[in-house]
Amino acid sequence: MTNAETISKLNAALNTLIKAYEELQVDNNGLKDRITELEDEVLDLEEKKEELELNKKDLEGQLSELDSKTKEDKSNIDSMLGKIESLLHTRKADDTNTNKAQNVKDRKIDSQKQTQTSSYDNKKYTNDALSSFDNLNLKLDDNTTSSKEESNDNKLDLNRMESLLKNFNS
Repeated sequence: MTNAETISKLNAALNTLIKAYEELQVDNNGLKDRITELEDEVLDLEEKKEELELNKKDLEGQLSELDSKTKEDKSNIDSMLGKIESLLHTRKADDTNTNKAQNVKDRKIDSQKQTQTSSYDNKKYTNDALSSFDNLNLKLDDNTTSSKEESNDNKLDLNRMESLLKNFNS
């Protein structure tokens, strides 16, 4: 082998090495580009992750606010229902009180009508019997006892009313 052959073989080997180096350089540049792309994707994904975490915190805050408002609304509704129920019970009691008071008034009116009727009958009888002084004294005594009975009837009505009022206050 001569020097020229050796130089040509070395030139061919050197050209092969240069081509391989250039191919490796192109591959390396491609890999660097891919690494840059992947790093950019990682950064984008991290940004999205941070955004999602912020959204999650916002949603949790909104959820807790909604829960507190729901609890507040529920307590307000319960309070309103309680007030409505108490008003309904009060109205029923008032209606019952009114009915009982009306019954007591009706009883008094009936009692007064009976008293007036008996008083009218007593007056008529007294007018007929005024012929003698003794009969007059007897009739006056009868009227006195009937007025005592009327006051006893009134006491009974008052006692009934008082017991009814005590029952309502209890």
